[in-house]
Amino acid sequence: MTTITAEQTVGELVASRPSRSRVFEAFHIDYCCGGKRSLREACHTKGIGVDRILEALVCVDANVSDPDEENCGAMPLDELTDHIVERHHAYLRRELPRLNQLAGKVLNAHGAKAPHLASLVETLHALTQELACHMKKEETILFPVIRQMAQSPGLPFMPFGSLANPINAMEAEHDEAGGGLGRMAELTDDFTPPDWACNTYRALLDGLHELEQDLHQHIHKENNILFPKAIGEEQHRRHATTNA
Repeated sequence: MTTITAEQTVGELVASRPSRSRVFEAFHIDYCCGGKRSLREACHTKGIGVDRILEALVCVDANVSDPDEENCGAMPLDELTDHIVERHHAYLRRELPRLNQLAGKVLNAHGAKAPHLASLVETLHALTQELACHMKKEETILFPVIRQMAQSPGLPFMPFGSLANPINAMEAEHDEAGGGLGRMAELTDDFTPPDWACNTYRALLDGLHELEQDLHQHIHKENNILFPKAIGEEQHRRHATTNA
């Protein structure tokens, strides 16, 4: 069994074993946008004993066997970009319109009783617009260059100078998306329906919780696997070209 230490980053821990994300979700530890923090630092920020998390991680490693768990760290760069687009971008394009429609219905029905629903609808709408723009930039600017680098020798033409430039911008937008998720969780008491909630309201909160989980996985795969791997490959090729 792989040894886990408190000095490893949260992102590294999930990258090497995605099933560990269950532990971080349960303790509300950010492993996507906050994936560059060490486990010790993340636990300190949350006021959780690091030994408690280490024990939970060891338990997951010993007991969880998920045949559908993707080994994204082993995927070539082009396959990983395709995986992100086909699974996570497609999910967002399918789910966000449905969730916005549900949110509008819930606001119309219960807005007078629950004034916070107006803020929830506004936050979801803003997140939807941000993610639509974000995905378009990835699919038309960043990912094509990463695929080209994976499929041919040498360095592809990079109109933005280096992959680090658009990647820094994408990571900043991930932070903004994480903030939107956090705001929705705060507004809904971690997506917990009130006793009087109708089925539409319950369906909305269930969908938003699923959105949070999928977007955490989505951002993790980019911030902690795809982006570092792509930048490392670019640096390797630049070094090889310089020394040729």
